[in-house]
Amino acid sequence: MTKTIYKKDSPTRSILKAISWRFVASGATFIISFVVFRHSTDKTDSQVLQYATAIASVDVVVKLVLYYLHERLWTNIDWGKYWTRRAWRRKYRNMHKAAEERQNVEQKNNN
Repeated sequence: MTKTIYKKDSPTRSILKAISWRFVASGATFIISFVVFRHSTDKTDSQVLQYATAIASVDVVVKLVLYYLHERLWTNIDWGKYWTRRAWRRKYRNMHKAAEERQNVEQKNNN
C-alpha cells in the first residue's frame, strides 16, 4: 500500500479562516448580547449597544486566537484525513462492480 501524502493548510490560510469565521460568530454574539440586554435590563439603547459591542469585541480577540491555535493543532493530526477519500473510492468501485456484473448478466441473457 502506498503512503498517502497530505497537504496541510498554511498558517496564512488558517488565520484567514479564523478571521472570516470570527466575523460570522462575533456578529451572532453581538446580536444575541444586544437582544438579551435589551429585554432583560432597563438600559437605554445606546447603553445596550455599548455593552453588546464590548462583549463582541472581547469575543473577537479571544476566540480568534483560540480558533487559530485549534486549527494549527488539527492541521498536524493525520487521523481521519484518509476516511473520505477511501470511503468514496470504495463506494465508486462497488458501484461500478455492480454495474459490470449487471452488464455481464444481460450479455449472457442476450446470447
